Amino acid sequence: MKKLLAAILFCLPVSGWSLTIDVYHTSDVHGWYYSRPAKWDKENSTRIIGGFAALSELVKKDKNSILLDSGDTFQGTPEGTLTKGMATAKIMNQLGYAAATVGNHDYDYSEANLKVVISSSAFPWLGANVYVKESGASADYLKPYTIIERAGKRIAVIGIAGQHTVTSTLPSNVKHLEFRDEAQEAARWTKEVREKESPDAVIVLAHIGIGGSVFGKVDISTLTLPDSQASFGTLAVARASKADVVFGGHNHTGLMKGWRDPESGALIAESYFGLTSVSKLTLDFDDKTGKLKSTSVELVPLWVDQTGEDQAVLAALKVFSAEVDKEMGTVIGESAVDMGPSQAGLDSDIGNWFTDAMRRQSGADVAFQNTAGIRSDLKKGSVRIRDIFQVMPFENTLVKLTLTGSQIKRLLSDNLPGGSSKLQVSGLKVSFKQPKDPASFTLERNGKPVGDDEKLTVATNNYLTTGGTGGKVFNEDAASVDTMQPIRELLMDDIKANPVKALPEAGRIIRLE
Repeated sequence: MKKLLAAILFCLPVSGWSLTIDVYHTSDVHGWYYSRPAKWDKENSTRIIGGFAALSELVKKDKNSILLDSGDTFQGTPEGTLTKGMATAKIMNQLGYAAATVGNHDYDYSEANLKVVISSSAFPWLGANVYVKESGASADYLKPYTIIERAGKRIAVIGIAGQHTVTSTLPSNVKHLEFRDEAQEAARWTKEVREKESPDAVIVLAHIGIGGSVFGKVDISTLTLPDSQASFGTLAVARASKADVVFGGHNHTGLMKGWRDPESGALIAESYFGLTSVSKLTLDFDDKTGKLKSTSVELVPLWVDQTGEDQAVLAALKVFSAEVDKEMGTVIGESAVDMGPSQAGLDSDIGNWFTDAMRRQSGADVAFQNTAGIRSDLKKGSVRIRDIFQVMPFENTLVKLTLTGSQIKRLLSDNLPGGSSKLQVSGLKVSFKQPKDPASFTLERNGKPVGDDEKLTVATNNYLTTGGTGGKVFNEDAASVDTMQPIRELLMDDIKANPVKALPEAGRIIRLE
């Protein structure tokens, strides 16, 4: 029998002996630790997808696997935000992540907080291009690269943070740091790693995306990208570094089959966001030479009915849920009235309170909030953290800019289709006759008319200033500033300082007969 088995094995094709190592990549998890219904998928709207328990069950069946993440790990959900990333560190430890690159939102609760998260992580956090301005030294809590050993192979992973971090987190949190050119630093460190470590494969783990017009879940594997796209993002990194694989993030793009750069030969992959999918990279090594023979990647959806869920991970998540539920129940303010739809005009009571709070906290003359971004009423009685999360579930930040009276009229006319308002407002009384005619609008502030050339400071959210529906006028101020202050936190601060004693003034947007 032994001779027969040996003969069978001897006759197997050489390819059957090829060593493969699977690398699973996540990015922009943003605190979505749990599985949930895929409501955005029309064909699978009730089907359960995602989460660390599903990922764990998938990966633990693959003994030679490596887990990597490209950053923005925790900001975005109560579990991530309220634990300030500690839940992320513990769950990623449990799954056995081998490395993560720092993302811009990982700095949202300060560099000091990030250092605590890193010190609690059983894996290194990477950032080869992050330096301290004053000394020129590398940030000591981030490693430029790490060497991961699997199945006798040494895989080098180099971390690259995004230069955008200087403005895509609260700028004061990183004002002392320098985020150097991603492509140049990737090239420098790849050269150094190959010379010093002689790795069997080199992966760049970056918190930047392939960019251009590539968004959402897409298959671009057979497309030719324009040369203009080679000057930025992961394509620039691939061509400068000549790495074998470049994993990207930040743009929330999912590359279904990756994209191979014909110039460098590097395979580029991105893994969407919210932990609904994972990129599975296969490194195939030649059985004779031991050298890397080929790479391939696919974006794998984490359908729970296919993956199952790791019960140990679910148990750990329940602990965080209990802690978060307790925190979410904390009373932070009071309201003497119910605030929901208004009885007068096109504004709403909750919208009026929301924008008043934005204006008070920002010090602006006027505030605007998209109506669809206010997702719940606020009931009479004690106001809890959970109530504010329900009113404002999105991770929008406060943007300050300046607009003229004429620009505001155009803004409002763009947002009153058929006479229904897509915007809520504070600091102005608006009346109009024809919703699509800016000339029919009248603006009053503090009981006085606002002239077309009069300049007003405006507070709004970064959804509207970055392409959100109806927000194009906001982009006319080239000097606008994203404060990176989460609007939800401003609402919490405001209701702590200003308990609601009566309904805010209504009738702010009125259509005249």
